[in-house]
Amino acid sequence: MKKYLPLFIAGFLALSCSQGEKVTVISSFPTDAVSTCYQSNLAPLQKEQLIKLPTGSIKPGGWLLKQLELQKDGLNGHLGEISIWLDKKDNAWLKTGGQWGWEEVPYWLKGYSSLAYIFEDKDMLAETKVWIDAILNSQLENGNFGPSSLTPADQIQDLWPNMIALWILQDYYEYSGDERVIPFMTRYCHFLLTIPEEKFLKHFWDNSRAGDNLSSVAWLYNRTGDQSLIELGKKLHRNTAKWGKDTELPNWHNVNIAQCFREPATYYLFSGDKADIQGTRNSYSLIRRAFGQVPGGMWGGDENSRIGFFDPRQGIETCAIAEQMASDEILTLITGDISWAENCEDVAFNTYPAAFMPDMKALRYITCPNMAISDSKNHRPGIDNGGPFLAMNPFSSRCCQHNHGFGWPYYNEFLAMASPDNGIAFTLFSECEVTAKVGAEAKEFKFKEETEYPFDEKIRISVSGDGSAVFPVYVRIPSWCKGAKISRNGHSVAKNLESGRYARIEAEWSDGDVLEIDFPMALTTREWDVNKHSVSVDYGPLTLSLMIGEDYRRIDTETTVMGDSRWQEDADPEKWPSYEIHPTTDWNYALATDADITIERKDWPVDNNPFTLDSCPLRFKAKGRLVPSWGIDEYGLTGVLPFEDAEKSDKVDEITLVPMGAARLRISAFPTCTAR
Repeated sequence: MKKYLPLFIAGFLALSCSQGEKVTVISSFPTDAVSTCYQSNLAPLQKEQLIKLPTGSIKPGGWLLKQLELQKDGLNGHLGEISIWLDKKDNAWLKTGGQWGWEEVPYWLKGYSSLAYIFEDKDMLAETKVWIDAILNSQLENGNFGPSSLTPADQIQDLWPNMIALWILQDYYEYSGDERVIPFMTRYCHFLLTIPEEKFLKHFWDNSRAGDNLSSVAWLYNRTGDQSLIELGKKLHRNTAKWGKDTELPNWHNVNIAQCFREPATYYLFSGDKADIQGTRNSYSLIRRAFGQVPGGMWGGDENSRIGFFDPRQGIETCAIAEQMASDEILTLITGDISWAENCEDVAFNTYPAAFMPDMKALRYITCPNMAISDSKNHRPGIDNGGPFLAMNPFSSRCCQHNHGFGWPYYNEFLAMASPDNGIAFTLFSECEVTAKVGAEAKEFKFKEETEYPFDEKIRISVSGDGSAVFPVYVRIPSWCKGAKISRNGHSVAKNLESGRYARIEAEWSDGDVLEIDFPMALTTREWDVNKHSVSVDYGPLTLSLMIGEDYRRIDTETTVMGDSRWQEDADPEKWPSYEIHPTTDWNYALATDADITIERKDWPVDNNPFTLDSCPLRFKAKGRLVPSWGIDEYGLTGVLPFEDAEKSDKVDEITLVPMGAARLRISAFPTCTAR
């Protein structure tokens, strides 16, 4: 990761163009500016580098819209019909004394409600309001709320589920403006201040994850100015597990790490101490150095990272994948550092899509960078989970089953953000339409982004709105990109832009203006020293994987479901099948690093889903040799990588590589050989 930089604006070029653009390259944003368009952090909170646009400001298009449609029609959109934890008959989130009442409802609702706002679907909005009304109506006189609010006085309440509910209420308020939300959250925060510290955040989950609560406190403070919230922020940080140390983590649970490592950087907003930002980097660096010498943006976590289990055949929970994306998005907002956006893309493009069936009606608990089989066997202790955790199952453990749904909606929400100087910043890229207030007079403009990125190099942003306004447009220049170019209204305004920075294009913008961006992509390799000098191949933000023939075998969902996941009485398992995926082609290849790799482009898929082997528009031809000693091991898993000097076949074969996110069976970290 790049070092966090103080405010610095480095002039790259300033062209005297006929339309008066001024283009500079910057490392961070002018936080001394005061936005007249959106509320930035109130003192004494530190200013964030960027400002999140209100929920509902960004409408997706292209492949992202397709993923969200699949999610809406798939497991997340229909989970309320099948999961016992969402059954309304005896649910503790709906009535006092109900049976089902921990994290599952807010986990699911976090993604489901975000989908409802994106699609403005009448039925989904009505369903969302049933649960939100129940949350709002559950508040006690003392300000506490939720199923565990009636915890006996001599016991310690687990505050974790309420932390998720606060995020749901924040999104709901931004979308609806419901006046009940702010006083509800204020009363609850005042309640938290009354809990004695010896009884505060003493459960494993709330102690690890209280950084989520800290984010909500900052959000609420910016809307109320209630000074007691600053004290609550300090209390939360004081009692939260100590993330951010140089050489240790509070625990090695993969989901905890993915969401909790950002807590020190969140607390920086309260402390103003940049050592807290470095603390977040400490945790990130530690897990990546110890277990993250693998492609795909994640690390070898299984459920808990363990000494000796760091080969790319180790995996990560789908929960952790979604949480890591959210952490990266939030850290981009707080710090402006491009490296967080790039890690978000790495995870979103290369790991997250492959965790699901192509129709998103089932998912697997664990997904690995090297994964030549995806079956329903118990592979413990090869992975740190006892159960059928590699199979695609709509009940692949109740945490991921309920929590996976916010990954794509939140990605959509962070495609663009407001800058402190009344501009718009494109930090992630996908086809979309952004509605935002810009310029000193806070005029509303629309920005239509058209692109097939990351499968194509070109991005087109069209501007529409009444009249004109002077404001900057920021565009992230990826660190992997050499020779980036930007044109406005058909004429070049910048070329050979410095990578790993933001291009700032300040101009008077009017209806019909068009910004065209070109990010040339090239084939590059990364070597993983810790994992036997294996190699991964990248094409721009995409990591490539061996194309392995996939044989989908339907299996019985009821007999392979985990014990902690249960059906509703009237749910039909036949509508929610499970699958094993078995290889039909050889997978144990070493990659010939001295041979050329050529690109084959196909037509963009008619269904807008590039994340399958059949529909992916990119394929790559390479050379490789089989490694006879590398096979399925004693645990039934893809064997650990062979040593560099392992015997290779005398025969050189042509092999096909595909983007990693399209490969549900994959070899993405290769042993190496030569073609000679």
